[in-house]
Amino acid sequence: MFTVVSTFSGCGGSSLGYHCAGGKVLLAVEFDENAVETYRLNFPETPIFAGDIARLSVEEALSRIGLKAGELDILDGSPPCQGFSLAGRRSMGDDRNQLFREYVRLLRGLQPKIFVMENVAGMVRGNMRFIFTEILKELRESGYQVKARVLNAKFFGVPQSRERIIFIGVRKDLGIEPSFPIGDVKVISAGAALRDVPIDPTEHAWLVQAGKKYAAYRSWPLLKPGGKRTDLGVKNGYSCVKVDPARPCNTVTKNDGNITMHGLMHWAEQRRFSVAEYKRLQSFPDSFQFAGSYADAVHRIGNSVPPLFMQRIAEQIRDHILIADA
Repeated sequence: MFTVVSTFSGCGGSSLGYHCAGGKVLLAVEFDENAVETYRLNFPETPIFAGDIARLSVEEALSRIGLKAGELDILDGSPPCQGFSLAGRRSMGDDRNQLFREYVRLLRGLQPKIFVMENVAGMVRGNMRFIFTEILKELRESGYQVKARVLNAKFFGVPQSRERIIFIGVRKDLGIEPSFPIGDVKVISAGAALRDVPIDPTEHAWLVQAGKKYAAYRSWPLLKPGGKRTDLGVKNGYSCVKVDPARPCNTVTKNDGNITMHGLMHWAEQRRFSVAEYKRLQSFPDSFQFAGSYADAVHRIGNSVPPLFMQRIAEQIRDHILIADA
């Protein structure tokens, strides 16, 4: 069993992936109250630091996990990425782009054998490459051999096309090169993933009614599966997309939880997907619980790391990096 500290934990997508790979999360760090509540529902045995990561000192973190600096196997984290996202306004001065420095602070203090950091692929495109270069420099100067690669979750068991950049670092004294899992050639379609999915009848009726009520859904009959409309006059430019059941789903975002906006639509019914369907599309098990409203649940799902994606990364680290250090 390997040990993990999870920062920017969200609802626990990464934590579930590590757990499925045989890891034990010794501490989760999360600020959002709804995310903390959801995390506790699903991981009641995992201690949580519920607050601003800037207020978690290295000394307190080590005390909570019961280890000395250098003994932890993996430090994981997905700093908020809105400032890097291709779906939003990318700004080099966005304060949210600086939260990675808190991650680096803990990295240098805890000195884990390995770290994993996930972010949106937009970080390596356009002017944002300057921030990517700065992040890579900071991580390497923390005493780690570091590699970064853009991976798509659809090649790792997730029925969704979701590109993310993954940083993997190995402490230099271990003398081991970072490495990444090899993806599968065959992918899982949205239709296959949602076969026999359990749907709450009350929620389904509400989604169908919303599909009739809101103007954002009116282009649905005109769309072919996989097609989208961006000419609907919505100021935020969020497009209406009818998911193709024969292909992996389009990227699920937190905005899909706003029922009045454009977003991903079911291919056979003029409606949004249910929470149970979104769970499948993000590779969460049916038994995973979410606290709060429909919007809360979809927000958590859209902001999470797909568990199967992280499981494959964790298995690569377990079998090819940690085993080499044993």
